[in-house]
Amino acid sequence: MVRQAWPLPCQPAPPANTPLPLFDGLFLQDPYPTYRALREQGPVHWRDDVFQGAWILPHYADVAFALRDPRFSSQRTGGWIKRVPDAATPAADGRGQAGRDAFQRMFARAMVFLDAPDHRRLRRAMAAGFHPSRIRALAPRIEQLADELFDPLQHCPQFEFIGAVARPLPSRVMALLLGVDRSDEARFMAWSDSLATFIGALQPSADELRGARRGLMQMAGYFDGLLRERRQAPGTDLIGCLLQAEAAGEIHADGELVAQCAMLLFAGHETTRNLLGNAVHTLLSHPAQWRALRACPEAMPAAIREILRYDSPVQYTGRRVAATLTLHGHTLRRGDLVLALIGAANRDPARFAAPDTFDIARRESSHLSFGSGPHVCIGATLALLEAEVTLRQMARRWPDLRLAESTTSWNGNPGLRGLTKLQLRTVG
Repeated sequence: MVRQAWPLPCQPAPPANTPLPLFDGLFLQDPYPTYRALREQGPVHWRDDVFQGAWILPHYADVAFALRDPRFSSQRTGGWIKRVPDAATPAADGRGQAGRDAFQRMFARAMVFLDAPDHRRLRRAMAAGFHPSRIRALAPRIEQLADELFDPLQHCPQFEFIGAVARPLPSRVMALLLGVDRSDEARFMAWSDSLATFIGALQPSADELRGARRGLMQMAGYFDGLLRERRQAPGTDLIGCLLQAEAAGEIHADGELVAQCAMLLFAGHETTRNLLGNAVHTLLSHPAQWRALRACPEAMPAAIREILRYDSPVQYTGRRVAATLTLHGHTLRRGDLVLALIGAANRDPARFAAPDTFDIARRESSHLSFGSGPHVCIGATLALLEAEVTLRQMARRWPDLRLAESTTSWNGNPGLRGLTKLQLRTVG
């Protein structure tokens, strides 16, 4: 394949000495000029307007360092949830302090919010369910699920991709992986939406807290009932693997299993949905790259890696400083919140040549979109498979696929970047 590059025109970065407005409307449409300015202004920034105070890391080396070093803790749910304002309401209706505490405990048990040794124990218990051979064996079933979504669109001159494919496909794949009833798809997506709104908000509101709390607790109730049934016949799907780990004492019987199921359903749906939408949008925004990929389908894995680098579905992740340290002359004290800007790190010119250029032939492939270190995404192989199946089907079905004009709508979520609408034309 001939190596070429197609830069995407974007807004100019703010002047170097201008205080940067973070996460405003312009940023939510295109965060990358702001990231560029942050990198140029320095490696570490304190912001009072983010989560009631946080350190911002925009450089690749520092983000990778924070994701790997145990002095940056993943246990951050307590301060995050407790600082959200909430009206005092009776505990009996699930919306008072008792409800908030139950919500926080459920969050805190999820593997993504744990440090070693609990994180290591849970990840080991879940590893069998995400073994690459097990995931690859799902490929024919995922192809079938994609066919079910694409077939009704085959002869449509135009369709909206997010609602038709990007939202339902990951939900159905997670139902397949977990072994749950696909008929509950609408509930899965509603629960996921409420959690995504809360998790991605910089200053979550009381309404966003209540919505997320309701969604997570309903999800937990769903899995609690399902697990009671499945303990009689565990099966061989992911829930069956987790039940075996629970029986062996690798997962504690204090709600840990329910928490892992709930967060897997959320993470597997939300981030993959955004990956699919961002992938199609990025490729079709660069028509020559789309043509090059169609002409060389074996480049698909490399193209997906570049999509993840160029426009990551996860734009940042948080850590709490577990032990006071000095970073680039700044004292980060125990308990301080740190936001590692994955989206900025993936565009760092110190790590990637011409980082604002989308190039599916790029050789540097070490993006941070799946994280790094002990918390690297356990479901990365599954997400990559879903993206590859989707893009291959679209290239085969609609070689002249293109974006429809003025129909792209971003979700306004600074942490979980994705589209709510993406209208596509299948004919010229």
